Amino acid sequence: MRNLIALVLVLLGHAGWAQQWEDRQVFNKAQSTMTLRIISSTDTDLFAPLIEAFILRNPDIAIEYLVTGTADIDRRFRKTPEAFDIAISSAMDLQFKLTNDGYARELEGVIHPDWAQWRQSLYAFTSEPAAIVINRAAFEGLPIPQSRQELIEALRARPEVFRGRIGTYDVRRSGLGYLFATQDARASETFWRLMEVMGGLDAELYCCSGEMIDDLTNGTIAVAYNVLGSYAKAREENQNVLEIVLPSDFPTTMMRTALVSKLSDNPTAAQRFIQFLLTFQSNPMGDARTLPALQERENGAERAAIALEPALMTFLDTLKRNKFLSEWENALIQE
Repeated sequence: MRNLIALVLVLLGHAGWAQQWEDRQVFNKAQSTMTLRIISSTDTDLFAPLIEAFILRNPDIAIEYLVTGTADIDRRFRKTPEAFDIAISSAMDLQFKLTNDGYARELEGVIHPDWAQWRQSLYAFTSEPAAIVINRAAFEGLPIPQSRQELIEALRARPEVFRGRIGTYDVRRSGLGYLFATQDARASETFWRLMEVMGGLDAELYCCSGEMIDDLTNGTIAVAYNVLGSYAKAREENQNVLEIVLPSDFPTTMMRTALVSKLSDNPTAAQRFIQFLLTFQSNPMGDARTLPALQERENGAERAAIALEPALMTFLDTLKRNKFLSEWENALIQE
């Protein structure tokens, strides 16, 4: 009886653990001699080709890939940094602060451009723009807005069409959403005018790009603001209902980053993965890459990417964060 009780407790523990993640998958467990635990905000289907390519060249290593939100990655990593080997996130500011606070391991011998790394501890490997994504049916016969100001005008012109059918991040829950919002607010006052218009039309708030794109595709919402362009592009190839707009007034482009935990049990294998990740993103095998490449320049001009620098931490200051969230709530959540 005692053994039966112990078995039940173990099974319940594993069930609870599985429910803690948006997704959890283990690659190459049968053949490996060690396991790298990667906590990531990138959906598994987008990252799996890279993991599978890595395993082909490193059959001794298994990958446990754990998916959760950007803010949750920061919380978990700070609480138990020894539980993970690698953290991958689209929230550049949170990753930068983790590195600055001493949670990341410095890697020797990893060659990467200075503008795409910080102190040989934090490495950018994609360039991904925030996009306005539109369900084309909502604009049938009408011009699709190409800037934030044009979007404001379109929403004001047909409130009956867009009420309750606009989506954006809940920046109180989403680390990436908060990053995009603060960067937008720094760039132009148009951001706050757009937030007020969206708030007046009862905007829907989301944790992540994937959920917004699902609701765009099925018509629940007609417009999503600040969606990750790469996620929308992946869906667009199989759907003819979505239009991806990179705002013409000013771009907001983040770089997805990776770091190795300073307390990793497998630092050598983790560094091998980081080096492979950077190489793969630069020179993918065949058509396997499903995330955008890291690009310093586009069409001969420098990309206006969010810089990997200490200024990223400005809006993580408690007072500044509270002030920003208060202004955001006043604009978007109009009781």
